[in-house]
Amino acid sequence: MKPSLPFLAAASLLFGLWTHAAETAAPSWTTATEILQRIKAPQFPDRKFSITDFGAVADGKTDATAAIRQAIDACHQAGGGMVVVPAGEFFTGAIHLRSNVNLHVSEGATLRFSTDPQAYLPVVRSRWEGIECMNYSALIYAFEQENIAVTGRGTLDGAASLDNWWGWAQKRPDGSSRASSDVRQLNEYGDQGVPVEQRLFGEGHLLRPNFFQPYRCRNVLIEGVKIRRSPMWEINPVLCTNVIVRNLDIVTHGPNNDGCDPDSCRDVLIEGCVFDTGDDCIAIKSGRNDDGRRVGVPSENLIIRDCTMKDGHGGVVIGSEIAGGCRNVFVENCRMDSPNLERALRFKSNARRGGLLENIFMRNVTIGQVAEAIITVDFLYEEGAKGAHRPVLRNVQLENVVSQSSPRVLYIASFPGATVDGITIKDSRFAGVETAEYVQHAGRITFEGVTILPAKLPRSLSSRPPQGD
Repeated sequence: MKPSLPFLAAASLLFGLWTHAAETAAPSWTTATEILQRIKAPQFPDRKFSITDFGAVADGKTDATAAIRQAIDACHQAGGGMVVVPAGEFFTGAIHLRSNVNLHVSEGATLRFSTDPQAYLPVVRSRWEGIECMNYSALIYAFEQENIAVTGRGTLDGAASLDNWWGWAQKRPDGSSRASSDVRQLNEYGDQGVPVEQRLFGEGHLLRPNFFQPYRCRNVLIEGVKIRRSPMWEINPVLCTNVIVRNLDIVTHGPNNDGCDPDSCRDVLIEGCVFDTGDDCIAIKSGRNDDGRRVGVPSENLIIRDCTMKDGHGGVVIGSEIAGGCRNVFVENCRMDSPNLERALRFKSNARRGGLLENIFMRNVTIGQVAEAIITVDFLYEEGAKGAHRPVLRNVQLENVVSQSSPRVLYIASFPGATVDGITIKDSRFAGVETAEYVQHAGRITFEGVTILPAKLPRSLSSRPPQGD
């Protein structure tokens, strides 16, 4: 599956034009309005193709993979429309979307996905934790397609458990897993610049597939469905433009079960979703280490609004696979609350990942409790300072953020040579704060109109601990 030259040329031109514009205008919330004006849901012709007309049986046992594929092919060849999954339970393997097709999972319908790895072959071009490779297909996958959607009020059930997908990543006492050797091999391929087509995984290997992965696609919508028991990351658009993730109900608590991970994508709207996950609720990515720099495409222009974050390592996270950089992220009107939610806003990278992270805005966010801090910057993540690519974080603005309980407002762990600068918190109120901020190796941090109420002993609310170098 080699990328088409016209696609790459067009993508390069679009990203280049946007980059030039971004360098000449200072981002603000006005920028978010401009981004929203560009993001449009794909439109589909008024045609319907029921999978039952192609032989699918709603008994939860009969393999409907071929019937779903035939319905998608017929819809695509007719010029587009809706492929309907009616009420009932359908058992399936990998589903590959094609241009101008809306896969509609009706209320009362369940697509239950096979846990047999053979159902996700042949291998496809993928990105696995930020490194390109040939691996098992995502449960729902698309490659270089336009105008695609998954909609409805039904359920997508990955059926993952420790007896299948999750068991591949289950930690042993020494911290390794069954997949560790494959993960090491993939990282070596990325470091050595092995051609992607030669990075063969899939059969006989243990790199889990993501749930929904449109790859190099334009005009993508996933809306309304419930997602349960994902093998790994749930929503993972890669190198896509104009993406809408709307009104999803995601509950899945396996290892690496991130809710939504836009990866080197541009113009993304995530709204009205509920995240209750085993890892980060939303984690913005742009490639890992040298392989991320080889692709060299940032994530940019992301709007996150009206979402609810429950369990997870972080509510909105940028990193750690962020070598291509990230800019212009706008978070508003979200609710975050769980004793098992660790941070509200988190940045993670190191000197191997690097990345320029800039122009991050958050406003009108209500936080019940988090386990670590409201804002965490962890540039000592994994390899820490061991590497030549020092990350840069600048221009982070929070306004009207309210929390009820957190150990700290800020936790910043960086190192000399990395940059953490220009964090501003305005007109916010943080109650139940247990201890002083932890700030190491950071530049300007500004509090304006901020109230901090300690959980126990009173302390000065107008001062903060000495900054790092």
